[in-house]
Amino acid sequence: MPYQKLNISGAEAEVLSWVSHGLSPEEQAMLRNVSRLPCLYKHVALMPDAHLGIGSMVGSVIATKEAVIPATVGVDIGCGMMAVKTPFRSGVLDRRLPELRHQIERTIPVGFNDHKNPVDESYEWEGWSEFDRLHEGVQDRRQKAMKQLGTLGGGNHFVEVCIDTEDRVWLMLHSGSRNIGNEVARRHIDTAKHLHRLSELPDPNLAYFVQGTDEFRNYWHDVDWAQRYALKNREVMMKRLVYQFSRMVNDGEPFEAEVTVNCHHNYVAHEQHFGEEVYVTRKGAINAAEGLYGIIPGSMGAKSYIIKGLGNPESFHSCSHGAGRKMSRTAAKKRFTRQDLERQTEGVECRKDKGVIDEIPGAYKDIDEVMRNQEDLVEVVAELKQVVCVKG
Repeated sequence: MPYQKLNISGAEAEVLSWVSHGLSPEEQAMLRNVSRLPCLYKHVALMPDAHLGIGSMVGSVIATKEAVIPATVGVDIGCGMMAVKTPFRSGVLDRRLPELRHQIERTIPVGFNDHKNPVDESYEWEGWSEFDRLHEGVQDRRQKAMKQLGTLGGGNHFVEVCIDTEDRVWLMLHSGSRNIGNEVARRHIDTAKHLHRLSELPDPNLAYFVQGTDEFRNYWHDVDWAQRYALKNREVMMKRLVYQFSRMVNDGEPFEAEVTVNCHHNYVAHEQHFGEEVYVTRKGAINAAEGLYGIIPGSMGAKSYIIKGLGNPESFHSCSHGAGRKMSRTAAKKRFTRQDLERQTEGVECRKDKGVIDEIPGAYKDIDEVMRNQEDLVEVVAELKQVVCVKG
């Protein structure tokens, strides 16, 4: 659907929305606050999966001139997706799904777990040469960060094995910069809040750093580092996922991936839009520049999509990052039962216990509707359905 210009009382900049439903008063207030920022560039772009966040909406794209807003980038810096298209058809998985799930869970630490010792790729990663330049408050986290490289985390992070509509097997995962990204983010968010008279900001969580200051330079270094850590984290996990998959279906022989995608959906980048250099924060959105591959996952019982961007300028070359929540985790736990979870994840080899009820498909928006609402933002390359889902 084409975007709509929202009529939000008191807004000082336009909000272009790809959301097909009405917004709550809380969501409108959040958008109004962002629209009043002096550093905002042109307009706010609201993706079709948008929902409430902290300071700004998840699913919003915010471009700024000579400034960045650390709380809008968020605490899971560089959170995103990675997917690999294999040359195999679904028959290789016959009667092997429980075993494959078990091997994935043994290979990739989930939740609060990490590797007992750093994996080889962690020791080899060149990013550690810059660690001593990160915020002084995280200097005691290096060993933990090394052991967490190649781990999933919890919440909505997952590892999946999927089948596309042409019967090809895909491997896919969702994770970010783990505890080190969180620790870096929180320290810079606190610094930003202390730089402003919070009463003069629309929301304290919109405190920003101004380009040219030491605070900006320090944050930009740290957020760039955390985003690279997140990319590497997904690469390390995918290497292990590919190994376990090929060991099971191909006698351990390596295979050549036909498509590989690794993209952030919670990050900031320096880009050019409408002829000007700006900082684009995609808070629950991915880069959908023309021809660029991306991943838009549904919930643990729904479809996911591999896409190519259409480069729509009004969205700052962006699209949604998933289905988006339609209810909070607390509300989901109150509304749904374990029996609901079993029914909604029928046919998927996954956890079906009360510990993941907050991730039940019914807590998320309809991914098909989300995709219909952004036909001017993306082209669908592949439609995937998961058969194995490992949650944190």
